[in-house]
Amino acid sequence: MRTFNIQPIDRTLCPSIQEKIDNLNKPKGSLGRLEELAMQICLIQQTLSPFLSHPCHLLLGGDHGIEREGVSVSPREVTWQQMINFTHGGGGVNMFCRQHGFKLRIVDVGVDYDLSNVSGIIDRKIARGTKNFLYEPAMSEEEFCQAIEIGVSLVDECIAEGCNVLCIGEMGIANTSPSSIWMHLFCHIPLDDCVGAGAGLDNPGIRHKYEILKKSIEHATPSLHSDEDILRYFGGFEMIVAVGAMLRAAECHVIVLVDGFIMTACALVAIRLYPESQSYMIFTHCGDEGGHRKMLDAMGVSPLLRLGFRLGEGTGALCAFPIIDSSVRMINEMNNFDKAQITKYF
Repeated sequence: MRTFNIQPIDRTLCPSIQEKIDNLNKPKGSLGRLEELAMQICLIQQTLSPFLSHPCHLLLGGDHGIEREGVSVSPREVTWQQMINFTHGGGGVNMFCRQHGFKLRIVDVGVDYDLSNVSGIIDRKIARGTKNFLYEPAMSEEEFCQAIEIGVSLVDECIAEGCNVLCIGEMGIANTSPSSIWMHLFCHIPLDDCVGAGAGLDNPGIRHKYEILKKSIEHATPSLHSDEDILRYFGGFEMIVAVGAMLRAAECHVIVLVDGFIMTACALVAIRLYPESQSYMIFTHCGDEGGHRKMLDAMGVSPLLRLGFRLGEGTGALCAFPIIDSSVRMINEMNNFDKAQITKYF
């Protein structure tokens, strides 16, 4: 795996940023989370006048060997069917990208279907799905490193177009299963609390999913000697690509919008590998998947929204973007007390 050079954020500007925020013509602290976001974005960009440029959304598709064990209510063919649907503009992710001005990149990194001739899908396929981690590692070391590098290259392409705010989403039937395992192993939360309905399992289905994941962990444990072992044994290609993308974005001081359960699990991993990467992330949404709130709490982060989503695709993060945009507009466009000729009232 490549080494990333993710620098701690220089906080020298904090007093100047805070003074600018406090002197906007409003009661001190009265815009709450917008003020916190403005501070974070100013520090990421090292400026008192932040801006959001060419927002990009990476939609990463990949299939999972563990789907063969009946851990999802949806069959794996839904992955490729939805990927094609996205190219027609018919998905939730398409609607929100259009609404909020994000350039959408639809990327096949491991779908179990030949999408190479489908217009609108970027072909970065590593393999046709991961292996079944009930019996063996989901991917090899070479495939793991390839996935990280794909994430890096996708971010570099976005940056070359002027992007400084990145959103990441996923499409992969059964990807809540590896996310639950990562959450369990890295947050030390009981597996029962990490396993949820995914795309819509009933209670017996959730119990079956739990039993399969429990057996998978027990079988894998003798082979798990490092964090990287855990990542490649259970992870999906789209998830490892997302980790690589998050780390590269942080390395380049690009804002990362973190979506729901799967992307929060990827952020958890990125932060575990490089703790400084968290400073570049905005946690946007707490979804309805079992365990998501517990994972966010274990990470000590507070999401901007709770809309009951469990769609994935990055949709929660896209819905939160106007709040982030408002924070930037606040610090750039509101008058201060002197210019507005208003007496300070705090």
